[in-house]
This record gives sequence, C-alpha cells and structure tokens, in this order.
Amino acid sequence: MERVPFETIVYEKDGPVARIVLNVPEKANIQTAQQVWDVDEALQLADRDDEIKVLVLKANGAGFCAGHAIVGPDEMNEVYPTTGPTPERTWKHHHYGLFLWPPLRLWEFPKATIAQVHGYCVGGGTVYGLLTDLTIASDDAYFQMPLPQGFGLPGAQTMIEPWVLMNFKRAAEYLFLAPTIDAHQALDWGMVNRVVPRSDLDSTVEEIARTIAQMPLTTILATKAGLTRAWEMMGMRVHLQQSTDLVAFCTGASDVRALMASMSGTRPRQNAAIRADEVAAPEESGADG
Repeated sequence: MERVPFETIVYEKDGPVARIVLNVPEKANIQTAQQVWDVDEALQLADRDDEIKVLVLKANGAGFCAGHAIVGPDEMNEVYPTTGPTPERTWKHHHYGLFLWPPLRLWEFPKATIAQVHGYCVGGGTVYGLLTDLTIASDDAYFQMPLPQGFGLPGAQTMIEPWVLMNFKRAAEYLFLAPTIDAHQALDWGMVNRVVPRSDLDSTVEEIARTIAQMPLTTILATKAGLTRAWEMMGMRVHLQQSTDLVAFCTGASDVRALMASMSGTRPRQNAAIRADEVAAPEESGADG
C-alpha cells in the first residue's frame, strides 16, 4: 500500500481503492483551510490515477469530523487565511474558494465514493460524511447540523440537507431544531446506507469498496455521471451555490453577529444545547407549578 502524508490527512492507495484519512484526531479533525486544501489535493491525485476506481473517506481518532474550526479573531488569519481583509475577498476565497468549490469537487468526483463514519459527524463535517455516494456508519456514529441554532448561520456554506434527505419536513426539522441524529435514526431517514458495529466498520467498507472495484472503470464513471447529473438537473448544483451566498449574507447581519458575540467560548453544538435547555426550563417550571 502506498501512503502520501499531508499536513492534516493521509492519502493511501491500495490497488484500485484510495483512502483519504482525516488525521488531526487531537483537534477532532476540524475543517481548517489547510485540511480542506489537503483533501482537495488528494481528490485530484485519486482522480488522475486511472488505477483508482473507488475512494474511501474516513478518519482517525474518536470521531469523523467536528466541522468548521470555530476560532477567535486572533487565530483567524492562521486557521483561515481565506478570510479578510474585505468582505468581498472573504466571499470569494473563503465561502466559495474553501467551502463551495471543494465540496462540489467531492460531489462531482467521477469515481465511486464512500464515507466511513464513526463517532461524531457534525456541522461542516456532515459535508464530508453525507455528500459521498455511499455512507457506512458505525453504531456509535451521530450527525448534527448545529449552526442554525448554535451559531446563527443557516447551515454550512453548502446546504446539502434537502438533497440528502429529499424530504421537506425532515430537512426542516434537522436544520431548524438541530437534533442529534444517531446512526439508526440516520438510516431510517435515508442519510446513511448501512449501520454496522464499530468493530466491523473497516471490513464492511473494504468489502463494499472491493465489490465496486470489480466493475470496469468506464462503467463506474458512467454510473456516477448518471447519478450526479440526475440531481444536477433538479437544480442541486445551483442551489448549493445559492446557499453559499446566504451564509455569506448572514455572517454580516447584525443579529447574527450579536449571537456569535454572545457565545462566550462555547461551540455551536454546545450553544445549541444551551439554547434548547433555556426553552425547556420555563416549560418544566410551569409543569411543576
């Protein structure tokens, strides 16, 4: 097996199967600019290699990916050099350059893709976990989009939820209420393909990848093109670009910025839980009365 180390990931080539392994477990594999660039470069390696037929996206550590890095102004230039000094540069290089075009390249990657998800897969991490062709989750996996409740943004820059769920009511519940969806509920909602014990996750994904890789590369390319074009003809690609504009708009809104300023060091997932508790507390007090 060939390995190419990057700063935040490891790229592996194992016969017809390539793997992108998120590899900053001490920081919950958060999406920094460097991580996005590394994943994007690894996608290009796998795309150019005609021996590769299947790409697996997985992670080291306790979970899959905790989403966008949430940092203060003093760390922003280092973690996200794509931001500032003007709103228009941030819109072009950060919202589009970092969180629209790379996810679209993952979605449009011409070969078969599989996300191997364990533990947490939240916020922007769900873009990695749910935008692939197949998602195989361990029974300890969970999913959440805490940004609307916990950070004041309408979701990640690429609003994949309506397309992943293909259900108006469930997409609205997932975005507006920020529930934590465990692996079995995710299977029921159509967010993942299979749920397996954590101990069987690697072997299950490898078996699926090897099964797909038995097909001729041309057949895989044609099947993938047919799948992605069906969604694109329904407007998915245009909608994802529009959702990026909505996130950029919200980042400058006074009420959103006020919420961000009030977070006092909490993360979006923590803040969403706090806000849910605040709503529940008066109801519980009333019931006790």
